[in-house]
Amino acid sequence: MSSIIQKTLLQLDPEKAHQIAKYLIRLRYARYFPSKMQQKPVELFGLTFPNPVGLSAGWDNNATCFDALFRMGFGFVEVGGVTPKPQEGNPKPRIFRIPQKKAIINRMGFCNAGIDALVSQLQTRIEPGILGVNIAKNKDTPLENALDDYQICLKAVYPYADYIVVNISSPNTPGLRELQSEHYLKNLLQGLQQTKKNAAGIFDRDLPLLVKTTVDLPEENYAPFVQTIMDCEIDGLVISNTTVDHSSVSDYRHGNESGGLSGQPLLERSTKMIRKLTEISEKKLPIIGVGGILSGQDAVTYQQAGAQLFQLFTGFVYRGPKLIGEILKALP
Repeated sequence: MSSIIQKTLLQLDPEKAHQIAKYLIRLRYARYFPSKMQQKPVELFGLTFPNPVGLSAGWDNNATCFDALFRMGFGFVEVGGVTPKPQEGNPKPRIFRIPQKKAIINRMGFCNAGIDALVSQLQTRIEPGILGVNIAKNKDTPLENALDDYQICLKAVYPYADYIVVNISSPNTPGLRELQSEHYLKNLLQGLQQTKKNAAGIFDRDLPLLVKTTVDLPEENYAPFVQTIMDCEIDGLVISNTTVDHSSVSDYRHGNESGGLSGQPLLERSTKMIRKLTEISEKKLPIIGVGGILSGQDAVTYQQAGAQLFQLFTGFVYRGPKLIGEILKALP
């Protein structure tokens, strides 16, 4: 997208701009155009990522333009979060820009067309590139039955995904973050590992299973959280989801809207969490760093803290596709 288009989109309603951006990307990076993906391979999770810059879940939630995003230059794309049943999400407006801080607050609430629609899109895949799927539970599913929802999604996407992320950290589904607690986490992950084992036998492929957490996890919970992750043989972590701490933006317009805050204010906290969990796990847990990457140096900062791969969301909104090349140039 040109800088003129980028600036125009930033003047529109955020959700409308998002839909227009998807349309323009599908048009500009249609399959008959040459791919702009730069090669800087990274081996992780038993996969070869063409380059370490990916797009975070939530941007292509219904998997309608991941092939075009590969051609745009992303080495990997994570679609979803997807739930078993379609759900409309929270009432609009539900996305708010805070441009002074290069930040966004969203309260989408896993707005998606459901697992069947997403699988239909995954079946159209053509382009090389690593495709992740972020799975979640429906809003009306009790926490006691959450495993059922995650199992439905895991089984459905298993033949088509390259890796799967268990999302237990969105702040916009009531109670979801309780799944990170000791009371729920072990049973959830053990159940998913058994489901994955069964699927691996059927499809003769062993997919990496990751967990997405949040900087809002209290620091005193880091060690038991990592221990459970490792005991359940989870392949890696995605750090971090959005934060409900809006203190860094509370003086700005929309800064006190409810929802998860992403973008530049998240960088320092996410970097600290990546560094700490890398230490606790003794570098045995691969990490995808996400949150506040708006420059090549930001990605280098994440890498120095312990992340091996990097995802964009808010940075992509504010900086556009040129940020991909900037990061690849900055990384050693």
